[in-house]
Parts: sequence; structure tokens; C-alpha cells
Amino acid sequence: MTTAYRNPGHAALHLARAASRAPSPHNVQPWFFAEVGHDRGFEVHADTGRRLLLTDPGGRQATIAGGAALFNARIAVRQLGFRPVVDVLPVPGRPGFLARVGFGAHAPVTRGEARLVRAIGQRRTHRGRFASQALSETLLDELCVQARAEGAELQPVDSPDRLELLAELVRAAEDRHRTDPGHATELARCVGPWGLPAEACLGHPDLTLLAGRDYLGLAHRYTVPVRNRRVGTGTVLVLSTPGDGRADWLRAGQALQRVLLYATAREIRAAFHTQPLELPALRREMRAWFTPSRFPQMMLRLGHAAPAPRLPRRPLDGVLVHESTLVPGR
Repeated sequence: MTTAYRNPGHAALHLARAASRAPSPHNVQPWFFAEVGHDRGFEVHADTGRRLLLTDPGGRQATIAGGAALFNARIAVRQLGFRPVVDVLPVPGRPGFLARVGFGAHAPVTRGEARLVRAIGQRRTHRGRFASQALSETLLDELCVQARAEGAELQPVDSPDRLELLAELVRAAEDRHRTDPGHATELARCVGPWGLPAEACLGHPDLTLLAGRDYLGLAHRYTVPVRNRRVGTGTVLVLSTPGDGRADWLRAGQALQRVLLYATAREIRAAFHTQPLELPALRREMRAWFTPSRFPQMMLRLGHAAPAPRLPRRPLDGVLVHESTLVPGR
């Protein structure tokens, strides 16, 4: 990163504001943005200094978060009445330069796109149980179509046996994380003023069938009976891509955000459970059982719940720079 950018254009601020509201692992917000010229273009970059080295050593989850930010920027361009022109991974040898977004032909925003725009500021990550009301099959089909529009597949896990198997994989990964002092320390560092507020982490991590993150060590203080963990789990889904390179991770992030915004616009909340995807052996096992011809990139629960409080975001003058100030080779 460089020093704060003092005089960005109005369009760049608009895109940066939208992009910065994307979800990221534990709200670490591992990105920064660059304005090209003066409102002539917008760049999405990975902020490698904010990556979680133990949780995400290869940068896969940080790149997925960058893809989600990219999708928000695309929708923000549509809000301005232009078609986005996107160049993914535009400079060979600069893997942190995730995408360049330009302004194409004029085209009025559609009603569906306007709903996605409004959902950017309404989307929140849910932690804990959902209400008992199930998602309709029609809505699930629509969400799968949204993921497919970005080149990914969204697969509901609705068989009780397969759901139990998935829960076992999540539990195995979460138990390993909880007993690893380095990982526990890295997770605890995410709780703070510009990460996850402590009040957002007060729910017990074992309230649903899929184990959650234990940010505050609550699992060591008391346990939730196993018979009570199926309540409020919601609908479990796995997002996958045909390949597993950086372009696929960006594709997964854009598909994820499209799904999340579409769901948010219909008052559906999402919770994430990516623990087995962070351990190579368990990710291979998950792929073998659930996405044998594809690569699992994200696992989430969807359901009905009251909106969660908005999490803090980094100030825009700390994430938006001018492209002329970037160090060559970044």
C-alpha cells in the first residue's frame, strides 16, 4: 500500500465504497483499490499484508474475497449506467493484481440489477441458528442459476446422510483448528476494532449441525448437547468451480457475491463454514464426496434470521490509491 489518496474521482469513490462491503474471511478485508486516471478505470488488488497466513497460506480465500469485491464493483458500474469491462488477472507475474474494471457502453440499470445494488449495503454474515422456515425449492433453483451465471455451481446438500458426512468434515477441521495454538492466536487477532467486534462472536460455535468458529474460546467453557445441534441449521450448500487456479478463485468470489446479494434482496441470510476447505487432506475428501469433477471453494448455510449488525469497514482513504503510486511489480 501507499499513502492515502487525497482527491479521488466520484466514480472511484462510488466503486471503492461498494467493493469494500464484500465479505472476507473473519472481516480481514484483504484488498485495496486503485483509480486509473481520474475516473477512467478501477483496479482490484490483493492486500497481502492482511492475509491470514495459517488459515489461508495459499491465498485462496483472500482471492475469493477479492472476487466478491470485484462483483460489487461491477454492479456499482451498472448503477452508474455503464456496462463494466473487466480484465481478470491483467498482468502476468503480478498475481496480486486481481482485476481491472473499465466503463463500457451506456446501458440503463435493470430492475434486477437495482435490487442487487441495494442489497450491497444490506448484506451481513450471520452466525448461529436460523429460523425454522425452510427455503423454497424455487428460490434454491434461482440461487443455483445465479451461481451458474458466473461460471460456478451451487449444490444444495439435502440428503441427511450427506449432511451428516459434511458435518463430520467440518467438525474434524474445527477441532484441529481449536487445538492448534497458532491458529487459535491468528483467529483471536481477527477480533478487534477493524475486524470482528467481540459482540459479534458471543454466540456458542456449536449451536448448529455445522461447527462454527470459536473466536473467544467458548467451546472450552461449556458444551452444547449434540441432540440440540441440528436445530436452526438452515439449508447447506457447496459452491464449486471447474478448476482451482487464481482465475477460478476469482470466479468463485464473483459467483458467491451474486448469490449472496440475490439472497439478501429476498431477506435470506448466509453463514460460512469453510474449515475443511482450509486443510488439504479434508478438502480432497470433501471434493471426493461432494464435487468429484469440480473443486469445492465455499460452503455456506442459508436461512431466515434477523439482520446482524453491520461490521466495521476500513476507511476509504486507507483502501483507495491512485494507480500511478503503485510500486512496479506489485
